[in-house]
Amino acid sequence: MKTRVFLITLALTLVHSICTAGSVYKLYVSTKGSDSNPGTGKQPLASLQGALARVIALQGDDKIEKFVVDVDAGEYQSLDALVINHTLDKPIEFRGSSSGQSVMCGGMKTAQFSVVNEKLWRVSIPEVVRYGFRFEQIYINGERRFRAQTPNRGEFASITNVKEIAVDSTNLGRDIKGWEVLCITPKEKLHFGNKCRTKYIGESIADPSQGKLKIGEAMGQPLLSFYHKWDVTRRPLQHVDTCGIMYVSGVEPHPWNNINTRSRFVAENDANFMDAAGEWILCEDGWLYYIPCEGETVENVTCKIPVTEQFIQINGNSMESMVENVTFSNLHFECASYITPFNGNTQMQAAAGIGTVVEVNFARNINFTDCSFAHTGLGGIWFKRGCSECSVQRCHIYDLGASGVKIGETFIRDNHDEITRNITIDNNIIQHGGMVFPSAVGVTIFNASDNKITHNDIADFRYTGVSVGWVWGYSFSPSKRNIIEYNHIHHLGWAQLSDMGGVYTLGSSEGTSISNNVLHHIYSLYYGGWGLYNDEGSSGIRLENNLVYNCKSGGYHQHYGKENIIKNNIFANQIRTQLEASRIEQHLSFNFTNNIVYYNSGSLCGINWKNVGHKSDYNCYYCTNASEKIDFQGLSFSEWQHKGQDTHSFIEDPIFTDIQAENFTPKNKELLKKIGFRMFDYSKAGVYGSKKWKQKAELSNEMKAAFDKLVKDYEEQNITDW
Repeated sequence: MKTRVFLITLALTLVHSICTAGSVYKLYVSTKGSDSNPGTGKQPLASLQGALARVIALQGDDKIEKFVVDVDAGEYQSLDALVINHTLDKPIEFRGSSSGQSVMCGGMKTAQFSVVNEKLWRVSIPEVVRYGFRFEQIYINGERRFRAQTPNRGEFASITNVKEIAVDSTNLGRDIKGWEVLCITPKEKLHFGNKCRTKYIGESIADPSQGKLKIGEAMGQPLLSFYHKWDVTRRPLQHVDTCGIMYVSGVEPHPWNNINTRSRFVAENDANFMDAAGEWILCEDGWLYYIPCEGETVENVTCKIPVTEQFIQINGNSMESMVENVTFSNLHFECASYITPFNGNTQMQAAAGIGTVVEVNFARNINFTDCSFAHTGLGGIWFKRGCSECSVQRCHIYDLGASGVKIGETFIRDNHDEITRNITIDNNIIQHGGMVFPSAVGVTIFNASDNKITHNDIADFRYTGVSVGWVWGYSFSPSKRNIIEYNHIHHLGWAQLSDMGGVYTLGSSEGTSISNNVLHHIYSLYYGGWGLYNDEGSSGIRLENNLVYNCKSGGYHQHYGKENIIKNNIFANQIRTQLEASRIEQHLSFNFTNNIVYYNSGSLCGINWKNVGHKSDYNCYYCTNASEKIDFQGLSFSEWQHKGQDTHSFIEDPIFTDIQAENFTPKNKELLKKIGFRMFDYSKAGVYGSKKWKQKAELSNEMKAAFDKLVKDYEEQNITDW
């Protein structure tokens, strides 16, 4: 009899979880809950994993049309990824609280730091010794801090000589594993600890009354990151000889972008490099040493160390067995890890192979709305294989180890049905990326079609803003009809890499539109700080109604391609050159019409603009610098027109409203009529919605000033291309 009463009571409890409509089944998650609870408001669950288990158990109930998981405000320690690999027959929404932030934290808080001296703190991480636990990122009060490195952040070491040697442990008197060994001679000798040939921390933060401060060995090998053209290669340091020559091993570099004397590098993870505020080192004895920043005290600092690499994995089994109809809304995910593998990371354009904290395969109608993803070792979100009808909207994706969002795969499946398509990335703030992998991109479309990248604010990456297509040349590419419109893409490059653009394209891309974007403040190290960049084989693309200004190498560049349309754009005040093209081919490469090109420094045309097979007409060209003569690579305007180019174009001031305030609205109505220019509202680019959401997308004045100073400093050095 008692058993029967228990069953009746449990049944009533479960029914009570269903809304009065009788179709939506609600489950509740709370920081005070337990995954052994039924998931009611009074007896909530403790995790998303616990809620998913209840949903799976109830999938067969025909009375339920949809599941809603309400997650109460608070911080949830989530050290394992939420894995959804069941074919769900009912939609499910994981929904955060509207009264406070529902935080899924993939790490753990350390104990309070203790003071070694006024310039150095430390805290013990017992899991390091007990379990061999490792980490390469820490987050202090919600901000990333970086492992000790030399030269310090923002600076780079130079290389005098690079030599490749065969793998032979007798060469160095020690066992070095790998496919090959590079022998690197830096211009200045770097000082490493015992692992590579003093266990002493730098004198600058030692207590003079006690002499040098002795600490343990750093956990793991020192790591060298080589910046070469558009790539970054990361290699653990194997050996340093008595002359200061460094030896690294790993997979052989690609011959088209090897490490050479134009490359730069930084070294990290050695106690000898501890000399700047915000730097830290983890030692093998479990002590984490940290140099506090201004204003930090041991009482006002919270330190989190990441445990999990990923937050969410959604994996269907096939195109016939997909995960469908899952929504995440108003949830915050933070604090995730990345551990460098034994042989480091070989070079890869756009950090293409580096994973993300959210990965989706064989899935349809997966949506992320009003969520945030922050403080990661990997990238943000990847709709990878066999995905369709998915979206990311009004999400804040920031402080990323790698990319923001990826779509598609880096190779083309034999079964074209598995090619990802129809993904919408709209009204998101995607900023502060490439913190571990500087070659990462804000939004990348690999081999994928019919996707929409719209109204996003993409800023503060070290490489490209949006990359579209993954086929070099004119062979088949599935990347068709992708829409890149109304995005605000800015403050990219930071003089770290080369061969990059605000929007970068590859391959045959018929039906693709890159329009109504605002792109500015893009600065590469050597060549290739372009606003709009059609690279190898880019074809069938329409680039229209874009505002591009303050880019290093040009507002527009085409390497090679065919039948692209560059129409009705404003290109203003690029630094070195305004327009560039590279390869000469025996077909129409592009049409350049109805554009305004305005500048005050550098040249109008660079590289092969006058020789590339293109048609240019109905444009306006104007230079405000009286000492600069407008010419087309040595040809006067009349000579250029005699070649059949720009016969209906003009050299005339468009009279922008306020250049200093970056108001590029032209007031010369007669000129606009003559060249057929149609004014577009570029203020619509970027995020939309509430004032608070728009303000969140604004970079700080300090960051913008730092970018301007960097550009000024590098221009004064006059670093030349190639």
